[in-house]
Amino acid sequence: MRAGMLSVAELVRQVEAGVIDTVLVAMTDMQGRLQGKRCSARYFVEEVLDHATEACDYLLAVDVDMSTVDGYAMSSWETGYGDFVLRPDLSTLRLVPWWPGTALALCDVEQADSGGQPVAPSPRQILRAQLDRLAEHGLRAYVGTELEFLVFDDSYEAAFRDGYRELTPANQYNVDYSMLGTSRIEPLLRRIRNEMSGAGMYVESAKGECNPGQHEIAFKYDEALITCDNHSIYKTGAKEIAAQEGRSITFMAKYNEREGNSCHIHLSLRNMEGQPVFAGEDADGGSALMRHFLAGQLDCLPEFTYLLAPNINSYKRFQAGSFAPTAVAWGRDNRTCALRVVGHGPSLRFENRVPGGDVNPYLAVAATIAAGLHGLEQQLPLEPEFHGNAYRSQRPRVPHTLRDAAHLFGESKVARRAFGEEVVRHYRNAAQVELDAFDAAVTDWERVRGFERL
Repeated sequence: MRAGMLSVAELVRQVEAGVIDTVLVAMTDMQGRLQGKRCSARYFVEEVLDHATEACDYLLAVDVDMSTVDGYAMSSWETGYGDFVLRPDLSTLRLVPWWPGTALALCDVEQADSGGQPVAPSPRQILRAQLDRLAEHGLRAYVGTELEFLVFDDSYEAAFRDGYRELTPANQYNVDYSMLGTSRIEPLLRRIRNEMSGAGMYVESAKGECNPGQHEIAFKYDEALITCDNHSIYKTGAKEIAAQEGRSITFMAKYNEREGNSCHIHLSLRNMEGQPVFAGEDADGGSALMRHFLAGQLDCLPEFTYLLAPNINSYKRFQAGSFAPTAVAWGRDNRTCALRVVGHGPSLRFENRVPGGDVNPYLAVAATIAAGLHGLEQQLPLEPEFHGNAYRSQRPRVPHTLRDAAHLFGESKVARRAFGEEVVRHYRNAAQVELDAFDAAVTDWERVRGFERL
């Protein structure tokens, strides 16, 4: 067992010894955030382990501000806002080093009084359903997520008071791969790396990025569900550690007009014996399975973009010459394409470059698997790879607004076959809620443009 992970027996031992006094019981909501309860460790061991716990089902039917909104079949004033069940997945039990005396368990979300039936729109359950479909083909997905963030010297409280404007970035210039630049905030980066290791994650490295104060901490790939669990815990934990240090971190896709925060997702497949299946006889060439799987990505990308880029701000990243994709194309080690094939032999994989730092990893990976299965089941042929600058190509475009992406997702027959009508309607409504809120807002840009000059 990896350091930081806990068996039930070890948890019980540490609770009885007084080492652990609190257990975080958490699910992941539509926005990719951890939501749940802080349970006393004794209560968790004596009650939650055997009987689970409950939470209000509005957690999957609110906007980012936790406001109740209309349009959800599963949760509303008409249905009375009942409870669903949070069932701890005991394989996720781990220490939380940045909160002494604390452990954490992630939960699957079940319908109340259903004998364990999953709540279909729960992001973790959506991913589980696609992994089950993949397993029917004798396959398992391995995933790595590369999550970028911006660090500011301002606390979250100060940033809120200032309207998130005129913040001080932790670096004053481009520190992409700069050892000197990363050393300026190494105490924070080191703390995040080490404490994520202490929470059971395999940290690879940290590096600077282009936007002032922008950095990335990379983790080793793992099975898809484990990677998405770790991603969500890391994202919350990094913010909490930054707050403890009097700083703030944002993972929003596009904070300003400079480089946005990406979250490139690497995916490969193995058979049930653990053998990679993407490599062909030629070490650099893909197998027929990989070609079909990649063809599915291209075919579904416009319709599934909403699950990869779920917010208004997500689409501000898609600018030519920004290393964020604009064209639906694939290429070998070509960063201008939405899909980039990298690696050799057993490490052969593809990278989906569409998601930003605001992505919900469960939804994005579920969409990637569903697209691949579409290509595999339909035996779709893979078009020739793209050479050159995809920004200047005539290739089909990645949807450039949330409105367009949500419409394509809502009308997608492939999405309905893969995820079911309930999930498609639920997330189409989530997109409409976000669009309605944005359409009603008056932005700083409008005030600057129109206050005096119009």
